[in-house]
Amino acid sequence: MATRKNLRADRTSLTHKVGYALRHPTRVVAHARRAARDRWLAHRHRDHVAYYRAVMASDTARDPEAAVGSGSHDRWLALGAMQFDYLREHGLSPRHRLLDIGCGNLRAGRLLIDYLDAGHYYGIDISPDILIAAKRTVTAQGLQRKLPYLTLTHDLTFDFLPDRHFDVVHAHSVFSHSPLEVIDECLAHVARILAPGGWFDFTFDRTEGKEHHVLHEDFYYRTETLVGLAARHGLRARFMDDWELRGHGQSKIRVHAAAAASA
Repeated sequence: MATRKNLRADRTSLTHKVGYALRHPTRVVAHARRAARDRWLAHRHRDHVAYYRAVMASDTARDPEAAVGSGSHDRWLALGAMQFDYLREHGLSPRHRLLDIGCGNLRAGRLLIDYLDAGHYYGIDISPDILIAAKRTVTAQGLQRKLPYLTLTHDLTFDFLPDRHFDVVHAHSVFSHSPLEVIDECLAHVARILAPGGWFDFTFDRTEGKEHHVLHEDFYYRTETLVGLAARHGLRARFMDDWELRGHGQSKIRVHAAAAASA
């Protein structure tokens, strides 16, 4: 399988940090600022959701597109199109109801809202700041007629959502910023809201070495860890090999309810 991902690096090791600094000297100051912010916010917010909400508030204040991981407007457009094209090529149709976890400022959501039937897009995020930016995207793109739902959430229990409602659940670059207990919470509850035959796609930062995290923001997991976690909640997970060909830095897993996957 061809990939440009560094799957063996332990980004917490001193050797990796020194090597990275030597290869990318212009990024050292920015990383030092990020590390200082991490220490301050982690001290103020012991709960991870509160911590990351504060991170998003800080990043969104500077640039909503950069806050969702896009280094430029062109990259923001390209990453949104990459997500949308993949979903459409892998079964998404206008009639489907879609839940977008961590919808951000609608990088992919603007395309999904326009494609889906009115009222069929539901975006949730932990950041009120990025949801305000999302509403600006709806206005700028003239998508009001599609009646998208944009909702603030504190967790991933989905307790405010109906049973068996969503044909597709989507989480792009969410688990890459989540400790294992947050991922476990999501997988424990997602089957309840999936419609018969529905699926859940999520990306993650993949490692084939030691699982680790950088600061409190970026988490690296082995594929088998997440597949096994899904199985413990009665879900069948499949690594999406063809996503690797898209040139994205993260990997993708698709999850079905076990009964639906074997039907």
